[in-house]
Amino acid sequence: MALSGDVSKASDVVNLFAEADAAYGALDVLVNNAAVYTFGPLESVTEEEFRRHFDTNVLGVYLTIKEAVKRFGDKGGSIINIGTAGTRFTRPNSVLYASTKGAVDIITRTLAKELGPRRIRVNSLNPGGTDTEGARRVGIMDSPLIPEIIAATPLGRLGEPQDMAPVAVFLASDASHWITGELIHVTVGS
Repeated sequence: MALSGDVSKASDVVNLFAEADAAYGALDVLVNNAAVYTFGPLESVTEEEFRRHFDTNVLGVYLTIKEAVKRFGDKGGSIINIGTAGTRFTRPNSVLYASTKGAVDIITRTLAKELGPRRIRVNSLNPGGTDTEGARRVGIMDSPLIPEIIAATPLGRLGEPQDMAPVAVFLASDASHWITGELIHVTVGS
């Protein structure tokens, strides 16, 4: 089932969860994957773009977690935030996006401690350079940085969504019941 909404708006998030409740009932897993990104030098960052990034990439994470926590039962659940290895391996022209994802790293670590007693695990899957539909749509794949990123990876290619999916499935499963507050870097050593 596909649902549409703006994660930066509390009313949309409440509606998304209400629709999911009606269709599925109990909640076991939340994956925070919604994000916006643009890259450019500091001088190109406008107040409007700053707010768009932080509203979607940070406030959206808060709002969805807040709603999810209300729906996890006594057995708890798993929250998987999608971050970026760009908070560990910073690059020029990424200050806006990387700073929002740095906030997601802190949210992950802090809420893991806060929600742990309720059996809710919070982790972040932080991919390295990944060839995604979104990256193609905004032109990132045409960036001169892409060959540099590929050259820095031992496997000689960018990641793909199917490289990340098994890690997300693991974090969602009971097999990861003893993992929380972790930033899982899926980067092929880049």
